[in-house]
Amino acid sequence: MIEGARLFITGANRGLGRAFVQEALARGAARVYAAARDPASLDATLALDPTRVHPVRLDVTQVDACRAAARDCGDVDVLVNNAGVLANYGGFVTRPDQAGIRHEMDVNYYGVLNLCQAFAPVLARNGGGGIVNVLSILAIAATPVVGSYCASKFAALALTRCLAAELAGQGTRVLAAIPATIDTDMAAGYPGPKDAPDFVAKTALEALAAGRAEVHIGPLSNEVYAQFRTDPEGLARERALMLP
Repeated sequence: MIEGARLFITGANRGLGRAFVQEALARGAARVYAAARDPASLDATLALDPTRVHPVRLDVTQVDACRAAARDCGDVDVLVNNAGVLANYGGFVTRPDQAGIRHEMDVNYYGVLNLCQAFAPVLARNGGGGIVNVLSILAIAATPVVGSYCASKFAALALTRCLAAELAGQGTRVLAAIPATIDTDMAAGYPGPKDAPDFVAKTALEALAAGRAEVHIGPLSNEVYAQFRTDPEGLARERALMLP
């Protein structure tokens, strides 16, 4: 599904986004649109293949910018919604300032919605294609220390499941890619196990090609999901202990 395809990848300037670009190139993508708010931050990504990688300036929270990107990149077959933000630590009640909470929702939920709405008609015209929404096991295992991040990813998971049903008729595959902690700047302070970005990107694109609707990526994501299915109340009690 990736060989010969044209991909649009958000948050492509570093970490997992750059790994998606590299994996797409390795799988024979014809063109990769690498999107970031600051195109100057894309230099290392563009260096992966200056011929096939094309920079795009994009703020995913801006509806008009997402629509413009879809118009300018009208040959896209696969959309990878990777851009995300973790902006708020602590509980809800103890943080009356909602700026960080709203920022997470703007990027992690509305950003995904904006791009899916903009690119769905493009994918339909180009034969269906696919969408990968990068989520998190925290969409399933609510963890109070990053509660608003969990809420934004839970909303994005619900969105992804609905889109999978809604876009099936136009032949568009929609994948919920659900890793745990990834070894990126966002998780720099996390002391636990982390999955390599290239492993996450490879697993997600393989799952899309296989027609999967959801894929749990890495041992920790699978372990937590298994506990959620067998003992959701026990998992909730464990997570509650993680308050700051």
